[in-house]
Amino acid sequence: MASSFEPSLSTSGMRPPLASADAPSMADSLPSINFGFEDLRNRMTQFTAKFDAFIERGRKQVLEEKNQFRINLAELQEDDRMRQRDIEIINSKSQTHEQILQKESAEAAEMHAAISSITLEHDTRLTKQDRLKQQIAEAQKAVNQRLEAQKIHAQQLDAQSRLNNPELEFWHDKLCLRIEGAGREDRLKFIYSHISEKDWEYEAWFELGTASRDYEVFHTRPKLDREALEREIDIVNDDRNFGEFLKRMRKLFVETLK
Repeated sequence: MASSFEPSLSTSGMRPPLASADAPSMADSLPSINFGFEDLRNRMTQFTAKFDAFIERGRKQVLEEKNQFRINLAELQEDDRMRQRDIEIINSKSQTHEQILQKESAEAAEMHAAISSITLEHDTRLTKQDRLKQQIAEAQKAVNQRLEAQKIHAQQLDAQSRLNNPELEFWHDKLCLRIEGAGREDRLKFIYSHISEKDWEYEAWFELGTASRDYEVFHTRPKLDREALEREIDIVNDDRNFGEFLKRMRKLFVETLK
């Protein structure tokens, strides 16, 4: 139940005496009231921290989304560039393929023309083949005859060489003479050594032609008197005594060197 307000009691009972300085004030006599300011301050501080964290997270999220958008945009641009490049490559390959087809078509036409030409040439060669076979048979017959003649000639040369070997050894030992090829089938080179008293290593030689029945001397070292050389050639062509001819040629070289 509410009590009635009594002014006399309220004024007289709560007012301190005016003359006393140590008397308690009216505010000290008021009841203590707790408004929760400290708790409110803590809650506001926590809210501010949460709000700042929320703003920071939002800012980071927006920044990340912005960066991701830029990355995605760059990837899309790169994909578009690659597609354009692929399209250019495909167009280039298409043009190249078209050129290849045109070239192959031209080559096919040339090939058909060449086949027709080869066929015609083949028919012509077949016509010539029989004639060539006949000519080959005739040539083979002539070759066989020639081989037989060469065989007989080789047998004759072999028999003659058996007869000539002792004589060649005699020329080599007695005349200090050796015989070599002169670079041609129809020429022989006769080389004398120990022919100069001043130089036993010095060699004199002459090239003899055997292409015809009569002998012929082409080159000599040292150079011989032409008249004396022709006289010796006439003698050997007349008497056919080749051994004596070689002796006289050695003597002619010795006289020339003296």
